[in-house]
Amino acid sequence: MTESYDYIILGGGAAGLSLAYLMSNEPFFSNKKILLLEKEEKDKNDRIWCYWETEQGLWNNLITKKWEQIKFIGDQFKKEVPIQPYAYKCLRSIDFYRKTKLEIHKTGLIEIRKEEVVSFKDQSETVEVITTKNKYQALHIFSSISFDKEYKKQKIYPLLNQHFIGWFIKTNEPVFDEDIATFMDFSIPQEANTRFMYLLPFSTTEALFEYTLFSEDLLPTEQYEKGITDYLDNLGIIDYTITEKERGCIPMTSYDFARNNSKNILHIGTVGGWTKASTGFTFQNTTRKTKELVTYLKTGQTNLKNFNRRTRFWGYDLLFLDVLYQYNHRGAELFSLLFQKNKVTTILRFLEEKTTLSEEIKIMASMPTMLFAKTLFKRIFRMRSK
Repeated sequence: MTESYDYIILGGGAAGLSLAYLMSNEPFFSNKKILLLEKEEKDKNDRIWCYWETEQGLWNNLITKKWEQIKFIGDQFKKEVPIQPYAYKCLRSIDFYRKTKLEIHKTGLIEIRKEEVVSFKDQSETVEVITTKNKYQALHIFSSISFDKEYKKQKIYPLLNQHFIGWFIKTNEPVFDEDIATFMDFSIPQEANTRFMYLLPFSTTEALFEYTLFSEDLLPTEQYEKGITDYLDNLGIIDYTITEKERGCIPMTSYDFARNNSKNILHIGTVGGWTKASTGFTFQNTTRKTKELVTYLKTGQTNLKNFNRRTRFWGYDLLFLDVLYQYNHRGAELFSLLFQKNKVTTILRFLEEKTTLSEEIKIMASMPTMLFAKTLFKRIFRMRSK
């Protein structure tokens, strides 16, 4: 027998749980039948999420640590600045999973089942969802699962990966300034790629070191870890214990993920194009987009295909990715110019897509003009010939 719902959420990651959490606390949905399907229980810390904001924010009670000062190290200069009114915040995924599920269970509005999704299909009036255990139908579904890998095969939009391995380490002696987060350190060997070290100190003896690349191809594990050990050696940090490891790979692309949406199906999270293409930051975008989605549904909108709207920032991301894709060896130079010639708070607002056009023109002017102009010309030609 096919079970019917008003809404089905596919996937219990950041996007799916954020949406379920917001819907479960919104009276508008109190008379709706809602199901969340997740493949497996998330019962361990599988990643950390970092983001910046100027307010307390939806997840402020989950924050592990926040910093009001950041450091950027280029090949020719170093910048160490306060970022008020922003704070750079970090939370552990396990705390997020536990908090959102606890709140969802408290309201009793949304049912959660552990089932692997095999397929889903828009059937005009409803959507059919098939799992390894059951068959469902819903008026609308929100999916952080995608079976479309076209974004990896197509050649219209560049695809870079933000890939990294991170070590959480603990030292016997206090060696870290816990008040300053290192946003990007390009002093490491670039090896014809865009490579940097990312450092988050949680205390004077505990920190996360991530060896990160913006490039096409992933590396063997030992190369990331050698990068971390070399960096620690250069800092004179020898006596330490690795308490935890993490790794990740985030697609950076301006590919039109919305092409997979329909009237009754909306892709969310990374597969919905909610990752900021030029940086790989996803968590805060997901929070913002899920809030917008709940508001959209409350207005009575039923055509999910109309939810996503491109802005000029999509074009900025596309141009920057075009440049970084074609000239990956110049990444350190480009990011150094960006941070050297612009206020950090303006950069953060730009990445939040909250700047004015005049501010954006100033940021663009800080980049190598001819390089970007030539790349823009190629992009226009490519789009016209698509």
